Amino acid sequence: MSSRKITFFYAMLIAVASLAAGMVLASRLDLSPESSAQTIAVPPMNSTPLSGPVDATTFRTIAKNASPFVVNIRTRAKRRAADMNEFFGGEDPFRRFFGLPQGPGGSRPRDQVVESAGTGFIISKEGLILTNNHVVEAATEILVAFGENQYDQEEYKAKLVGRDQLTDSALIELIEKPDRPLVEAKFGDSSQMQTGDWVMAIGNPFSLAHTVTVGVISATKRPFPMADQRSQDVLQTDAAINPGNSGGPLLNIRGEVIGINTAILANSRSEGNIGIGFAIPINVVRELLPQLRAGKVIRGRIGVAVTDVPRDNLAEFGLKQRSGALVSQVPKDGPAAKAGVRPGDVILEVNGKPVQNRDELIRIVTGTKPGSTLPVKLLREKKEMTVNVTVEELDLEAESGTLQGQGPGPEEEGAGFGLTLGNLTSSMSRSLRLPPDTTGAVIMDVDAGSPAEDAGLVQGDVVLRVNNQAVSSAADASRILQKIPSGGRAMLLVWKSRQGQELFLTLRKE
Repeated sequence: MSSRKITFFYAMLIAVASLAAGMVLASRLDLSPESSAQTIAVPPMNSTPLSGPVDATTFRTIAKNASPFVVNIRTRAKRRAADMNEFFGGEDPFRRFFGLPQGPGGSRPRDQVVESAGTGFIISKEGLILTNNHVVEAATEILVAFGENQYDQEEYKAKLVGRDQLTDSALIELIEKPDRPLVEAKFGDSSQMQTGDWVMAIGNPFSLAHTVTVGVISATKRPFPMADQRSQDVLQTDAAINPGNSGGPLLNIRGEVIGINTAILANSRSEGNIGIGFAIPINVVRELLPQLRAGKVIRGRIGVAVTDVPRDNLAEFGLKQRSGALVSQVPKDGPAAKAGVRPGDVILEVNGKPVQNRDELIRIVTGTKPGSTLPVKLLREKKEMTVNVTVEELDLEAESGTLQGQGPGPEEEGAGFGLTLGNLTSSMSRSLRLPPDTTGAVIMDVDAGSPAEDAGLVQGDVVLRVNNQAVSSAADASRILQKIPSGGRAMLLVWKSRQGQELFLTLRKE
């Protein structure tokens, strides 16, 4: 993770930001995991209740005992240079999301080698290390450094073994090892953690090497977006987490790992810690370790896009209380479509388990073995019915293309203004640090010498309103702009992504 970036994911929905704030992932890269048939001894978990006093040496002892199993990670990856690279700390969101040519006049810049930094922790004496997926996923080279002093570190090569986008976790393995025994992390029980519990984070913020911060768990079960339609409950902490802390351990008062630090909440004025950080619960990752070791995490899908049932429409659906998951899309030829599920159905139960909301449905389905057949109870036009759905294996890339369209979808021209617009996806919204629930059309390209360029608009800015009308897609914005006669003016409300703020401006149509 670059020292210029805020740790975050990729990827797509579920806002967890406050007003004028957004989550920013750390370096998101792209290397396929190397398959391995080897197994792993899952570290034991200490579920003994936390107790005992905190004294003057408590945190000193935790830091002393934990520091030997914390490592600093440096990665190299090839990426296209782009106008927005500086803003994203070396990351080009346009190449990542929709492969656009970058640079003046649409020219394609040459590849650049980009270095990023993050943190990890050792979980076996054989040299297996846990970190974040977004720290290593596209790395062409992974280097692991031991030592608490940034000027006196030993570096060793490592390889990617397995990774998982939905938990932002990755397992890497040392190719070269120190000539001394490796110290393994001990696992605590993340389900024990409660608001107010003491925690410590150790990481590599801004590439400064081992840095210790202390705080408390400020919330549990915060939904954190990992991909479109998918989120993961995380631990929230006020222990300072900064760019470079990604992949490092969050420790309980016994010095046991109870989370993997993955993201922070950042406002438009700062890329650093403001007291709200997020960690993936270690119990979630621990369960996946055998699959990560094998190089692939397998999950189920039934082929629907779902939302929560609107609070003010319960009677119309025939519900007495707010529960279930409302089906918004059913892609053709998917498992749900074949079983007869339709948009507008409310899924009440899956395999006999009540479904309280969309997130619960997603958890049940993704945790089901592909090939299984599940009875699904539906509410359709106020009548209950049951269908049998055969679970398929989840392919996030294919699912995103089926449910949401690839990238920002078809391009729309802002006729006469020199703009090329695209639909704003949830992953782009996060990376551009938009306020929660923002809708609009993202500027994908700006013609040289156009009214848009003269007004200072650039790739990555987002058109929110045109002539006082809110826009929710590129087609919306383009339709309004095309109605403006030549020589007329368009009033635009734009989110300036570099500055992290709204801007009102007018453009004259050529």
